[in-house]
Amino acid sequence: MTGEIAAQIAQDTGLKKRQVQNTIELLDGGNTVPFIARYRKELTGELDEVQIRDVAARLKQLRNLQERKADVIRLIEAQGKLTDELQAAITAATTLQAVEDLYRPYRQKRRTRATVARERGLEPLAEILWRQEPLARPLIQLAADFLNPDQEVNSPEDALQGASDIIAEGISDDPALRELVRRFTWRHGILHTREIPPSKDAPQDSGQREKYRMYFDYQEPVRTLVSHRILAINRGEREGVLRVSLQVPDQILEKLTAQVVTSSDPEIAEFLQQACIDGYQRLLAPSIEREIRNQLTESAEAQAISVFSLNLRNLLLQPPVTDTVVLGIDPAFRTGCKLAVVDGTGNLLETGTIYPHEPQHQVEAALAVLSRLVEKYQVQLIAIGNGTASRETEGLVARLIQSGHSGLSYTIVNEAGASVYSASDIAREEFPDLDVSLRGAVSIARRIQDPLAELVKIDPRSIGVGQYQHDVHQGQLAESLKDVVESAVNYVGVDLNTASAALLQYVAGISPTVAKNIVAYRTEQGGFTTREQLLSVPRLGPKTYEQCAGFLKVKSGPQPLDYTAVHPESYSLAAEILQGIGADVDGVNNPEGLKKIRVALGKLDPRTVAAQLGAGEPTVRDIIAALMKPGRDPREAMPKPVFRKDVLSFADLREGMVLTGTVSNVVDFGAFVDIGVERNGLIHISQLSDQYVHHPSEIVAVGDVVTVEVLELDHERERIALRKV
Repeated sequence: MTGEIAAQIAQDTGLKKRQVQNTIELLDGGNTVPFIARYRKELTGELDEVQIRDVAARLKQLRNLQERKADVIRLIEAQGKLTDELQAAITAATTLQAVEDLYRPYRQKRRTRATVARERGLEPLAEILWRQEPLARPLIQLAADFLNPDQEVNSPEDALQGASDIIAEGISDDPALRELVRRFTWRHGILHTREIPPSKDAPQDSGQREKYRMYFDYQEPVRTLVSHRILAINRGEREGVLRVSLQVPDQILEKLTAQVVTSSDPEIAEFLQQACIDGYQRLLAPSIEREIRNQLTESAEAQAISVFSLNLRNLLLQPPVTDTVVLGIDPAFRTGCKLAVVDGTGNLLETGTIYPHEPQHQVEAALAVLSRLVEKYQVQLIAIGNGTASRETEGLVARLIQSGHSGLSYTIVNEAGASVYSASDIAREEFPDLDVSLRGAVSIARRIQDPLAELVKIDPRSIGVGQYQHDVHQGQLAESLKDVVESAVNYVGVDLNTASAALLQYVAGISPTVAKNIVAYRTEQGGFTTREQLLSVPRLGPKTYEQCAGFLKVKSGPQPLDYTAVHPESYSLAAEILQGIGADVDGVNNPEGLKKIRVALGKLDPRTVAAQLGAGEPTVRDIIAALMKPGRDPREAMPKPVFRKDVLSFADLREGMVLTGTVSNVVDFGAFVDIGVERNGLIHISQLSDQYVHHPSEIVAVGDVVTVEVLELDHERERIALRKV
């Protein structure tokens, strides 16, 4: 069975069957995706994480499909209705929808009009009419044979109505007819939305309704609906603002009756035609509409989750601002701005609160506190949260810089999730004696120092880079985002002696419990000197060690390779490669030795070396890269955040101005950019490039520093339209 599934996945993905087969075996063997992608390239044919996750997802779907087929066959067989033809059709089905269509006539139903008609003994009449054989007498006389006052069949019309109900349900349950209607509806259906006026008893907020204005009288073909419109329409319907309907051209009835009605007898033809109309309007159309609305929603949710995941990955991989003393400010009005100074490694130095804004308006006192902290700790950068009072606080900091702290700069930090972190168990463990409100300022400061290490402490759903994240399936969103965090953490690698348990738990193979055990062991033993010591950590066995070791780095230990991405299983191979250029592993830790090693390694041909040593070329290539840059952080190549010294307001903007900004969010219809004013500007997808752009993520990513031109300013709503230069 696995071989058949592997062949199907290979066909679906365009991969080689052997690649898929090996990947399935690795996944079934308990190996993690990051481990497979980095350290089993020979087996997978160098599939990347995305491809491996695609294989895993398709594997799960196909196995679920096989299980459902077995269930359906068993359930139909228990009814004594399973035929060889039906079993063959179920076995050959390639989608869950096809299986459910075949099972539909046998599924236990609630009491329906057709059920009642069968109970009244009218199924034989329905079967006679469904066979469409010529009648020897008028239909009304035939129906009279089925009168049964005890069963409330008091007239021929009652009998014919019951037979029609049975046939209508049969038409609705027929797999071929359902597929015909489904395809036609997909191709020709029009989704209509209308405004539901607010009732006097339950008036709605006008601002909330305004978001849906474009849908107050809207229609669009089903086949062209894009994900963000689908989710917006769904939300408007859920909030009682919109009424949604799916309309299909009348030709569907002609197509349906043409498939059903074959009789030359005008009475039977007319009867079946009316049964078709009833079956379509009462049963089939509403059912197919629900199916299509559900499929539209599933597709839209998958797209939204994909966008959220991509944005999250780009946010997590923002470059760290290392060795910099940072003052974090969590701004607010009435309750004051919370302050936290952290040193270059994120250790908390001092906290405080200032009240520069309304109602206290203690501006001079606030400036004095800020000036004192900057001078005392030699603060180089101020990180301001982007929430309430952010722009007012930005003006205060700009004034501080102008007052004589010219070496100081500031940046705006997305504070989404800071309050979630503040009240979390992780925050309480880190700062048990610190007030909840001050923990947010610490998080803001640390986010600019190392976004990955800090953001992993927060439920990724709270970070807010995406669209409609609250409208999608939360379980699927959480699973996808967990995969993103895991991928990012393992891509960067983790310092075994400084990483928090929150960070360690995302390393391949490490559970939250094992992560805590690593931290406890580190505390008791005074730190790790080798990767191999991990095997002494409680509940961290050989399999977990195999999965995680290559992603955990130990600096300045007796084994220099522990600070590289070389897996311990390949240490001997790495030593052979170094020996081949006249070096040894100790040279990796020596700056002068490393220079010589880099020059020599740069001249090697990985294919030749692999052949000489009997190793896989991808592994040799990766070892050479790791030896040339031990301890490398791949985020270092990313553009640094934009640091500012002065504040810009909406009133300062002019159409045609060219500015530098940071992409704060990417959605289906464009990208939002922080250009240093009160509101982010929007680059519509049409303004991202002179070429056709399928999705904004092809051009920009969260965290990108971009140059933009101000195209249009909406002063009434303070909206900024931008163009990427």
